[in-house]
Amino acid sequence: MNQLDDLLPIGLEDALPGRSAIITRAMREILRVMDSHGYDRVRPPLIEFERSLAGRMEGVATRRMVRFTDPESLRTLALRADMTVQVGRIAATGLADAPRPLRLCYAGDVALLRADQLDPARQRLQLGAELIGSDNVSAAIEAVTVALDALEAAGVTGLSVDFTLPDLVDTLADKALPLDADKREAVRRELDMKDAGALKAAGGADYLPLLYATGPFDEAIEKLAALDAGGALATRISGLRNVADTLGSRVRLTLDPSERHGFEYQSWFGFTLHAKGARAALGRGGTYAIKGSEEAATGFSLYMEPLLETLGTGSEKSRETVFLPLEHDRDAAARLRSEGWRTVAAIDEEDDAVRLGCSHILKDGTPIGL
Repeated sequence: MNQLDDLLPIGLEDALPGRSAIITRAMREILRVMDSHGYDRVRPPLIEFERSLAGRMEGVATRRMVRFTDPESLRTLALRADMTVQVGRIAATGLADAPRPLRLCYAGDVALLRADQLDPARQRLQLGAELIGSDNVSAAIEAVTVALDALEAAGVTGLSVDFTLPDLVDTLADKALPLDADKREAVRRELDMKDAGALKAAGGADYLPLLYATGPFDEAIEKLAALDAGGALATRISGLRNVADTLGSRVRLTLDPSERHGFEYQSWFGFTLHAKGARAALGRGGTYAIKGSEEAATGFSLYMEPLLETLGTGSEKSRETVFLPLEHDRDAAARLRSEGWRTVAAIDEEDDAVRLGCSHILKDGTPIGL
């Protein structure tokens, strides 16, 4: 076979044993925490009809999906690029009659047709939790708290949370700072780019002060409150203060009220999770509405790749492993496994315990250190 045949496409890679072990442990801990907070796991399919994946959330771009024709229905199928939209479909269909608030969590791979400049990966492990049926302040507090609990359980340290108000421009443009509908997208874009000149040129001169209402939360929220002379943001500012007060000094808190990158379908509240040592955000979350059912929801998604940067390759402790010689005591070996030992059985006289990474060898039914 040609060596080129063994190359993987750009943006895809194998996770070898050491890395896979770290991923598995982190995923197990994150799911355990979500379960402890009352979130039930769902497992949506990898492939769905393109229209279904694009129709449950605002801002879902089908051009980023890997698409192909279903030979059965002749309709367009797509590999999921975000599992949140699938959870929204499940809540609106199979679990439409389930009691609310409905708490669901998930873990699985998503795929992108093309990577972006900040993240070259085209296949990503996404984990998350969604609280369906509410987008109030209590739901926002729960989402941030569960996300932090999950990351800390996985071993992440140096966490920080950056708050945003995804619907900021629309809220202000309706009355407080009037803005024609055809100018809103340009103003959002230039606020995102933090370009004062371009913002003014786009007709958003009144929005310039928002560029400076950013930074450490306590300072930035005061600046934002001072700008909200008409009170259009009063309930949102109060909600942010409540979330921040609940978290206290647990993590570093910042505010960038006009940040929109990664918040295509969130409504009044959004947050980004960062950690020392990670180049990209570990996750994002916030409040949103499920299209079709128009049901309010709050949740978050975590991504494994940046999380692994904070854990490092040496985070996974090597497990004590017992080498089982040929003709070993199988009952003793089974007992050791039930106690949490890892065993590696010889299948040939030439098998070497040390070379196979074992720390002990089974002798007379007892593990003996090598």
